[in-house]
Amino acid sequence: MPVLKQLNERDPVLPVMVDDFVPASERCVNFTHSITAIIQQVESQTGAVQKILDGTDIEVSMLARHTTRTSCQHLEKVVRNTLNLMQDTDVALRAGRRMRVTSYGMYGYALLSSANFIDVSMVNNKYILSGSPFCQAPMILQGNGGYCTLTPRQWTDPADMAYRFSVEFALAAHLSVCRDVTGGRFGFSRVELAYPRPVYGDAYEQVLECPVSFDQEENIYWFEAPGVQDPLPFADARTNAMVLEICEKLLSELNVSGGVAADVRELLVEYVGHFPDLEGVAAELGMHPRALRRRLTNEDTSFRELLRDVRMRLAVEYLRKTELTNEEISCRLGYSDAANFRHAFKRWTGCSPSEYRGMDSSDS
Repeated sequence: MPVLKQLNERDPVLPVMVDDFVPASERCVNFTHSITAIIQQVESQTGAVQKILDGTDIEVSMLARHTTRTSCQHLEKVVRNTLNLMQDTDVALRAGRRMRVTSYGMYGYALLSSANFIDVSMVNNKYILSGSPFCQAPMILQGNGGYCTLTPRQWTDPADMAYRFSVEFALAAHLSVCRDVTGGRFGFSRVELAYPRPVYGDAYEQVLECPVSFDQEENIYWFEAPGVQDPLPFADARTNAMVLEICEKLLSELNVSGGVAADVRELLVEYVGHFPDLEGVAAELGMHPRALRRRLTNEDTSFRELLRDVRMRLAVEYLRKTELTNEEISCRLGYSDAANFRHAFKRWTGCSPSEYRGMDSSDS
């Protein structure tokens, strides 16, 4: 049985599983490849490897193990340490170019074994969360090319150097990986970025090999990929089907374990009985409501879906583990009356709250 704890003083009767509500920033769900690339780049320039891991519980030797996972907190520390050590340098761009398609594990092999670039874009759009910790980056195809918008996952302020770092790393990594996948038939045609030109601005055009403009509305690159329907050099239908199945499993684990959706769930549970609206949750997370909606969309969910999920999970816990009446449960879940709660519960489960409670009692 999972360990249980009382929710909090707002609602002391409901037991909640501890593992379900570990803060998203502390969940170790990411692979080590991006941090490894950063450390390799810093080492090539300074030799000061361990300083990059200061404040984490990670040792350099752990990065080579396939079982090692890192959290958003780890990535935050590594990025901040790197920025402190390597101020105003192009280290993120250089580290990103170190990434190869095989660096990304099963996600990388799903890209590499895709039939054509149309499939590559579909794999990227659905499974990038399982491969890249820095940016959400949906690709839109247009003719023999298209565009891709980069939205940092952990940082929302373009004035934050960590925001810039995440975009730089993602841009360079995308260029490197897409060239691997296409056998070199890929390139950026131009890049626009939502922050001022840094002092090392010339490095952008050197690394990305295209015109770059700053102080724009969003982070976006346009690309050319001739023959988007042509077979790719490493296409393999059997391998692709196998690794996509693994990517699907990884994605489902990440959707439960990490991302801003997990933070929203935690806040909703914390305020059970008087759930905040989307604007209230955005304020708690220090985000603009529009940015929160966009981040949730990138994680294939919405505020409404998360609220429904939290209500359903809490309703089940109440019915299984307390003797609260339907009226009391409906009040705790923010319904105007018990009838609305009963209708909602039947939509979720196919049975009424009373029927569910009776089934659970008969099982025990």
